[in-house]
Amino acid sequence: MKNILLLFSGFLLLSCSSDADDNTTDDTPIEAMYFPDNNTSIWETKAMSELGWSEIAKNELLDYLETKNTKSFMVLVNGRIVIEEYFNNHTANTPWYWASAGKTLTTAVTGIAEQEGYININNKVSDYIGTGWTSAPLEKENLITCRNLLTMTSGLDDTLGDDISPENLQYIADAGTRWAYHGVFLKMQGVVAQSTGLSWDDYFNAKLKSPIGMTGSWIPIGNLNVYWSTTRSMARFSLLALNNGKWKEQQIINANYCNDATTTSQSINNGYGYLWWVNGKANYHLPQSQYEFQGSVIPSAPEDMYMALGKNDQKIYVIPSRKMVIIRMGEAADEENFALSGFDNELWIKINAMIN
Repeated sequence: MKNILLLFSGFLLLSCSSDADDNTTDDTPIEAMYFPDNNTSIWETKAMSELGWSEIAKNELLDYLETKNTKSFMVLVNGRIVIEEYFNNHTANTPWYWASAGKTLTTAVTGIAEQEGYININNKVSDYIGTGWTSAPLEKENLITCRNLLTMTSGLDDTLGDDISPENLQYIADAGTRWAYHGVFLKMQGVVAQSTGLSWDDYFNAKLKSPIGMTGSWIPIGNLNVYWSTTRSMARFSLLALNNGKWKEQQIINANYCNDATTTSQSINNGYGYLWWVNGKANYHLPQSQYEFQGSVIPSAPEDMYMALGKNDQKIYVIPSRKMVIIRMGEAADEENFALSGFDNELWIKINAMIN
């Protein structure tokens, strides 16, 4: 009987010990995603030492960025600022243009308009803005859906410049059969305005800009509508993208739509979503080219990364596996470019040296 009691006591001790170990594991703190409040300059930070990053490599990275005409560089992990640097007389309060990185703002607002029932991206563009918005034959124009505008597969001639007046939007291929980087995506802003009954600016401000505390404004430049803001406002939008359209407790953009926007959207250019570039695919196309390049868009960068890339090296990099966002604003690092450049790959080699 005594032996049985001892055996039972030992079993209880082992069980208690096991429970204690389980509790220790369960109680291990997991850092929650942080979102800065609106209308405040307060933004939580995180030390590089906590992440085990190299301070030496960071200094080399910042020196490199300064020599490459950079205005600002910002890194967030779990929403907290790890690096925020300004160069060449730029400041935290100075606005700068997003260029084509701002295409993703159009993607976001389109998603909001769809979830509110104003549009369906599978419907043809002419359902919202009427026929005759291109010079294509009517039967060809009516093939063009809102999704085609978001995926750069309108089939319209991309060699005629940024003018999106009807006479400059000419048929070259059936919608969905050809990928070409084209300013015609801006017609989606007209679709949103027409369907909601609000101006593009008013709907954008009410549904996206104000809810996440962005600043900035749309400024017409030639035939384009370009967004200008501070680096922190670009970071706010990037943080929304990292969290699949969720800001704090509010789902601003449908999560499924966000996932579709940041993954391959068609079979022609595997490196493109809904105006977002997608890394880690087998091949991709570049602006102003019909050539298919093999491999990842940015080979040195994480494969799960998606990117908003603008003229002269405006960059948003979103890396879900690391819960990381990286922003770069400035002049062209080397030569003028449409979106992608050799700078992306070189920059990521230096980022990797710091974070790995």
